[in-house]
Amino acid sequence: MASGGGNYRNGSHRNSLKGTTTTATDRPLSVNSNPLKPALKSKSLSSVGVSSGLRKSSPGSLGGGTANADAVVPGRVRVAVRLRPRNAEESEADADFADCVELQPELKRLKLRKNNWDTDTYEFDEVLTEFASQKRVYEVVAKPVLESVLDGYNGTVMAYGQTGTGKTYTLGRLGEEDMADRGIMVRAMEDILADVSSESDSISVSYLQLYMESLQDLLDPTNDNISIVEDPKSGDVSLPGATLVEIRDQQSFLELLRLGEAHRYAANTKLNAESSRSHAILMVHVKRSVKGREPAHSSENGNNTNMAKSLRPPLVRKGKLVVVDLAGSERIDKSGSEGHTLEEAKSINLSLSALGKCINALAENSAHVPVRDSKLTRLLRDSFGGTARTSLVITIGPSPRHRGETASTIMFGQRAMKVENMLKLKEEFDYKSLARRLDIQLDKLIMEHERKQKAFEDEIERITTDAQNQISEAERNYADAMEKERLKYQKDYMESIKKLEEKWLMNQQKLGGERKEQMVSTEEVAEVKKLLSKETTLRKTAEEEVNNLRSQLAQLKMSEASANSETLKLRKMLEDEAYQKENLGGEISMLQSQLLQLSFEADETRRRLDRGVPGKFPGALDSLISQVRPQLKDSGNGEKAPIAKLFEQVELQKILSLLEAEDADVRIHAVKVVANLAAEETNQQKIVEAGGLTSLLMLLGSSEDETIHRVAAGAVANLAMNETNQELIMSQGGISLLSTTAATAEDPQTLRMVAGAIANLCGNDKLQTKLRGEGGIKALLGMVKCGHPDVLAQVARGIANFAKCESRASTQGSKIGRSLLIEDGALPWIVQNANNDASPIRRHIELALCHLAQHEVNAKDMISGGALWELVRISQDCSRDDIRTLAHRTLPSSPTFLAELRRLRIDY
Repeated sequence: MASGGGNYRNGSHRNSLKGTTTTATDRPLSVNSNPLKPALKSKSLSSVGVSSGLRKSSPGSLGGGTANADAVVPGRVRVAVRLRPRNAEESEADADFADCVELQPELKRLKLRKNNWDTDTYEFDEVLTEFASQKRVYEVVAKPVLESVLDGYNGTVMAYGQTGTGKTYTLGRLGEEDMADRGIMVRAMEDILADVSSESDSISVSYLQLYMESLQDLLDPTNDNISIVEDPKSGDVSLPGATLVEIRDQQSFLELLRLGEAHRYAANTKLNAESSRSHAILMVHVKRSVKGREPAHSSENGNNTNMAKSLRPPLVRKGKLVVVDLAGSERIDKSGSEGHTLEEAKSINLSLSALGKCINALAENSAHVPVRDSKLTRLLRDSFGGTARTSLVITIGPSPRHRGETASTIMFGQRAMKVENMLKLKEEFDYKSLARRLDIQLDKLIMEHERKQKAFEDEIERITTDAQNQISEAERNYADAMEKERLKYQKDYMESIKKLEEKWLMNQQKLGGERKEQMVSTEEVAEVKKLLSKETTLRKTAEEEVNNLRSQLAQLKMSEASANSETLKLRKMLEDEAYQKENLGGEISMLQSQLLQLSFEADETRRRLDRGVPGKFPGALDSLISQVRPQLKDSGNGEKAPIAKLFEQVELQKILSLLEAEDADVRIHAVKVVANLAAEETNQQKIVEAGGLTSLLMLLGSSEDETIHRVAAGAVANLAMNETNQELIMSQGGISLLSTTAATAEDPQTLRMVAGAIANLCGNDKLQTKLRGEGGIKALLGMVKCGHPDVLAQVARGIANFAKCESRASTQGSKIGRSLLIEDGALPWIVQNANNDASPIRRHIELALCHLAQHEVNAKDMISGGALWELVRISQDCSRDDIRTLAHRTLPSSPTFLAELRRLRIDY
């Protein structure tokens, strides 16, 4: 036999899904090539079929043959053998030795060399050489099983063999680099998707591994102890805890296979660099609707026929394809397994041994089959001796060094060929679909009834409207007739009245001349009396108003006299106040000029000292400068004494005493001096020991001057750069004082100093809880309202320091639970400013997001808050290599982030 390279080659066999049938004439399972040796290695298949009355199968075999011996045992397990080509190591080590096997694919025979002159001959359903392509293997081994699954049967395709002989290559190869290398799993799903209907059919997949007798979900690694449930009536095996994913296209199936392979256990042994340490089980559930089938009975009339059709549930066929990639059997002395790998090898060999015992019992028609000895045999209960069509491919290697393992694999396949299954069509009524259809019909009937009811109501309303119109018309006619009658009678009445009035007027005219003179005199007397009464009333009212005005005038004169006296007093008081204010203004001006003179003299003195120029020092500093002049002379070599040395000679305590001076300007100058001294690390310890820190914190709490607040906060920020000083600041209530200062400050520079001090304190691991409890985080977040870039940069730095300390504490196990930043509501601001235009702000925010994402308990809050998108952007577009690398490493380490990215269909 010619030996090949390490990879399988492509074949040229082509076929369609439904057009391929495989026929196999029944042959003896083993023939001894030496006529002098005992009888055949195993019984013939025909004898097995006759004697196995306990396990009869349904018509039709895996290969679809009819006019052959398979018709007697249609459910027999079909076995194909595949030879792996020599690899590089075998080509070098076994160069002087012939292969231990010889294949005769046209006769479907395999010869196993016992020595140079003696061989054993075995027959299989298919013999695949090292040149057989992946497509040829699929069409011979798996395609007949797949056709049965699509017709509603259960089917199993399984690979068995020594480790490193190509089981995973045969079944699970994805073919990403070369499409011709696609294995049985990928090709089977392609044919299933091509044959099913996306509207009426469904496909769902589970991917599991059996590792150390523990059934684990490869699609959900956290689900590592799945139970196996058996139906006591039907004997069907189900896995209620396994993840079941619905498949719509080939790409999503390939992604599931990649995810599962990434979680599968593998190890490096002497026999295989990537030896599978677990049995992989792929379960594909295919649910198909059966169309066009009518029941045997029919109704007598058309209405009953339609009713029967509407009430008849549709038929559904549920097929299940199980693809099993068994871990390779191995001998410990050859594989070199040690430690945990040795324990894995023992577990693999035990489960394979249990499978072999079950197949032996089934082949010999034993009354007891030990299926409960291993979880593997329980999972494959339906595949061997059950109701599924089963096709087994055994993989062997050509090396004579592994002849024992090759012979064991061949005998396993020979015994498996004797196993018969009772094939059963998985067909049932889809009552859920019937219920949905009846609901739709019910909705249609209700809508039709409502339509007819509305039409009936509209007709009733129309009739009612017509009747009302007729009644209204009759009423109007009656009213018109009554009105005409009334007008007629009224006209007659008015004419009668008019005649009577004319007669009365004539009589009145006769009497009017006599009474006219008497009526005129009476009216004149009444008018005079009315005018007299009005004049009397007006006179009384005028007198009352005059009296009121007189009394008001008297009161006004008294008020005016009193107001004049008060005005004189107030004028005198204002003159006294103005005189005192003028005196105080003069004193203040004099004090300010003296203070400015002293400041000028001090600056002048400092410049002279820096230049090393001797001279007379004016003012009150003469005595102090005289103390440090010898030291300045001793410095020599033209070196200038620093200002810190000058104040050290003057005594730091005198400078700190000025922090409590009553004059605000003096306090401001003193605070500035202390802040400048605190900027140098060598002076910080001396300032703290001399009580400078306490004085600065007291100024923050007692002073209302914002300049003092700004300079004092800056000095505290400088001192807070030392870890020991940080604990002193916290113990003296520094966070509370800084938070209060931030709440009342309006100057952005003051807020920047306060934020810088809190940011330095945020970098201390020991102070996290106390800092947050005293309102440090809320104070930082409150300062963002200022909007000044310098303030926001300090806030971002503090949040980054806090998040970094939290991440370190979580990694060390000293902190559990959500981030305190998230609990205090900092996440929305962090996400909002993650892409800020200002580089310092953006850099700190990106670093804070990466540290928050390193703790799994924060993942859900970050996803809901929109931080996941920013993390993806940071991992791809961040200008800082270290931050981008941190984000890129953090995202895949979180199962929650990975699940959300898969849900959003984001490749990462």
